[in-house]
Amino acid sequence: MADSFPQDDTPTVTILLLGDSGCGKSTFLSSLKSNHRRLQGQRADDVSLRDGDQPFLYDIRFSKRSFTLEVYDTASPNQHWSTLRPDVVLLAFDISNRETLNGLRGWRHDITRYFQYGHGERIPIMVVGLKRDLRVEGEGIIYPQESYRIAQELRCDRYAECSAVTGELMAETFEDLARLAGMTLTDSGGQSEGGCVVS
Repeated sequence: MADSFPQDDTPTVTILLLGDSGCGKSTFLSSLKSNHRRLQGQRADDVSLRDGDQPFLYDIRFSKRSFTLEVYDTASPNQHWSTLRPDVVLLAFDISNRETLNGLRGWRHDITRYFQYGHGERIPIMVVGLKRDLRVEGEGIIYPQESYRIAQELRCDRYAECSAVTGELMAETFEDLARLAGMTLTDSGGQSEGGCVVS
């Protein structure tokens, strides 16, 4: 698989990554870039992404289809995220921090406010729990069932969790994101018919 496809022939899917500060978004994107290079047979040195590098680009070949993911992180000082026109929104929270899970409701409200103008108009949304390696048994623990239920309540299309530090479930999360992004290029689009898919 080649890392670059001809830009004029390859469709681009814009993804906006939203989530509270410190929930692990930048580490997640850096790990995705490293894992993506490894999957494509390239040297997989640790990649440190900087806000000035945005958008972060990932060339994808999935289900016999080639496209580019263009990912924007909310931490960018050069672009206010509400001015973007994303095809997919990725909502992130820190599995070890309940406040970031509770913050998803506010982010979901903002998605409706900025990107959904008409009656019944929806944008595909995937919730991802980050820092899975920091889940510790005890009071206040966030179990997958709880965060999945919240993703359903927020009418999101997919739910996944992973650890960028250990790599646990990173490939599966990236594959699910690529699948959702690829679906936006079809006539049916990326929205689910109701319900949330767990990956």
